[in-house]
Amino acid sequence: MRTLDRRQFVAASIGLPLAAMAGKASAESGPVTKIIFPFAAGGSGDTLCRLVGNAISQPLDRTFIVEDRNGADGLIGIRYVKNAKPDTTTILMTTGPTMYLLPMVETNPSFNTEKDFMPVSLLARFDFCVVAGPAVPAKDFKSFVTWLKANPDKATFGVPSNGTIPHFAGTKLSQVLNIPMTRVAYRGTTPILNDLIGSHLPFAITPVSDVVAQHNTGGLKILAVSSEKRSPFVPDAPTLKEEGIDLVADSWYGMWLPAGSPPDFAKKLAAAVGDAMKKPEVTQKLGAAGLIPVGSTTEEMVKELATDIARWEPVVKSTGYKIKN
Repeated sequence: MRTLDRRQFVAASIGLPLAAMAGKASAESGPVTKIIFPFAAGGSGDTLCRLVGNAISQPLDRTFIVEDRNGADGLIGIRYVKNAKPDTTTILMTTGPTMYLLPMVETNPSFNTEKDFMPVSLLARFDFCVVAGPAVPAKDFKSFVTWLKANPDKATFGVPSNGTIPHFAGTKLSQVLNIPMTRVAYRGTTPILNDLIGSHLPFAITPVSDVVAQHNTGGLKILAVSSEKRSPFVPDAPTLKEEGIDLVADSWYGMWLPAGSPPDFAKKLAAAVGDAMKKPEVTQKLGAAGLIPVGSTTEEMVKELATDIARWEPVVKSTGYKIKN
């Protein structure tokens, strides 16, 4: 039986040519601009970079090349763009939480999002969820909470990594429910799924896109989503707000330039991205990757950052969690 590596699988699943996953995001034309993605290739974020690069190449008359500079929870790629010349040849595309949570948790922040970068546009959103495995005998969120209260020694949840939205969403959920919970940090979602299915882990907080297939087949149960509105990918799952929990925890991808870049270029980029997010071929492929395309003005992106910082800074401070660097 032929096997596919992760990059091949993602490319095939969304109908993106493998060549587009491998290097250049567009045909050669005009100046060359690097899109730096600070995480590993093959996931939905990497796919987003390449789709956007292809879509905005022609209207901006330039070639976009995606480089995955992963490591140190995104810091390697972020520092690269921070130190790059502000000459329109380098762009950063990453998650919003990466840009506002890392400065909160580092003992000596490696960057200042406001001073070191120029915001361009929101790109796409994705949601998180509370998902339970067969070790939890609960049909819905209310019965899950009842189970937690009756089994406090089993209130252990998994997250894809420390210092992330799932990490702090779990902290907030524990505070709201007034139920002590033990967090277990994994290296990604795949080992979480294995432990959930094998009943080694009761529940987890993960991106919806990573568990929707298992939810639909009945292997796992998405008890609630943490977004403002119900997820279009699992419309049968209620939001935490619907369940009486005052908690909204979603995420998004955005685009930044190094500080000092030409403002007119940032505006052109934002306009091109906004148009790209409306193209059917882009929205369809992003939907297959579990992403909801948005696009925005620079001002809307700045507002989004301010809202998220106000929402999460008190939660992060309450945990005392820090990364020594």
